[in-house]
Amino acid sequence: MGSDDVYATAKPGLRARAASVAAGRARRRRHERLFALTGVTAQSRIVDIGCGRIGLRRHEPDRDITGVDVMQRPDYPGPFVRADATQGLPFADDEFDLAYCSSVIEHVPRELRAAFARELRRVARGWYVQTPAFSFPVEPHALLPAAHWLPVALRRPYWRLGVAGDWEDIALLRRAEMATLFGEPVAERLGPLVKSWVSVRPM
Repeated sequence: MGSDDVYATAKPGLRARAASVAAGRARRRRHERLFALTGVTAQSRIVDIGCGRIGLRRHEPDRDITGVDVMQRPDYPGPFVRADATQGLPFADDEFDLAYCSSVIEHVPRELRAAFARELRRVARGWYVQTPAFSFPVEPHALLPAAHWLPVALRRPYWRLGVAGDWEDIALLRRAEMATLFGEPVAERLGPLVKSWVSVRPM
């Protein structure tokens, strides 16, 4: 089955290899808590919004999961729909039991996030949305200290020093924005620091 390594396309090097291992561990720990937090059962229908090459199916290959992505994913191992949630999803209200969305909302332009969140909430009775925290001192895509705290004019040239490759204007979320979009989030911590925010509405 395909890889869900978030650094698979990063510039090769020690930073990317170490981050890949750490990210994999964090995702496994997060996944272990998923069902308890959401109430998902073996019969639940799940939509994975922003699924990438494999998404949640990496951990749950036998569950009823429909992948959604803005890019065509011909190798996605299950039902797949190419769609942009900011423009509307081709699903009925509450068609799914759970909408799952991991490390996606920060890639959505700020002015489109409310539309994205409305569609995610519309198509499922419950949701699980995770995103890296703005307050964490290392930008998780480029693996550069404080990159996300810089204005774009400074961040763009600095980005070239990171592992992410091509420039992308990624805007990490603060707690208040997550709360507005998806409900009050809980913190995933690395020591005393908040590494990610997770907003959950149980089914």
